[in-house]
Amino acid sequence: MDSNYHTINWKEIFLPKNIILNLTGVAFITLALKGFMIPNKFLDGGIIGISILVHEISKIPFSLLVLFLNLPFLFLGKHLLGKTFAIQSLFTFLLLALSMTFVEIDAVTSDKLLIALFGGCLIGIGMGLCIRSGSVADGVEILALLTTRKIGLNVSEVIFGMNTLLFLTAAWSFGISTALYSIVTYFAAIKSLDYVTDGLEQFTALNIISSKSELIKSLIVKKFGKGITIIKGERGYLPNNFEVKQDCDIIVTIVTRLELLRIKEAISTIDPNAFMFIQYIKEASGGVLRQKHKH
Repeated sequence: MDSNYHTINWKEIFLPKNIILNLTGVAFITLALKGFMIPNKFLDGGIIGISILVHEISKIPFSLLVLFLNLPFLFLGKHLLGKTFAIQSLFTFLLLALSMTFVEIDAVTSDKLLIALFGGCLIGIGMGLCIRSGSVADGVEILALLTTRKIGLNVSEVIFGMNTLLFLTAAWSFGISTALYSIVTYFAAIKSLDYVTDGLEQFTALNIISSKSELIKSLIVKKFGKGITIIKGERGYLPNNFEVKQDCDIIVTIVTRLELLRIKEAISTIDPNAFMFIQYIKEASGGVLRQKHKH
């Protein structure tokens, strides 16, 4: 295991950017919980959702629940992601518990749809900012990572399964209407979290197969300033002409989703019959990813 896992990088923990992101993230989560969700018994997924549910049933303070239910996951986080991550997440859990104890926010609205949408978006933004600071605000993501390694399901599938049980319990405790709105809250939170962590410029791999590959290569590189990779392949093998085949270049380029439509339209003007398919990727670095525009 990497030696960085066994040491604490205090410089990273106290980096002003990370501190600001963490504080802002906790502020968004607190606004979502106190201003929208808890007063109306709406749940999110994960440990925060479980804490709301237990709080409503047992009247144990939410701040204590969200802190102590998250603490066991710090040990998992330390082994899976290192001590620095565990310390940063501990600070996030403490900040969230303190803000939920001492910050007073009145309920913003009682409209269920507004609560589901705005509460979900705010908590998703807050969690995304915490992740960008190097921590998490909900330990269930760490548990999902461990479970993924043990049983082979991906993180999304594990989290979805856990939250399904949570929302079924919510339906039994608070009624089916609140449980259904809580599901809307959860999905709003997930989409907001994705936008914050991945950004509007999430990278996409665009693959192109065309008989006019040379023109398309020139278009992508010279007009759009993107890097390309060429994979040598064969095209043909059609059902009625299986024996007919020819060599071809498979053009691969990494673009953002904001660039994707423009590039596809430009390729279609060169070759309306070009075969294109896309693959969404979580992260890309190096190479020519963004073209700096000169003004």
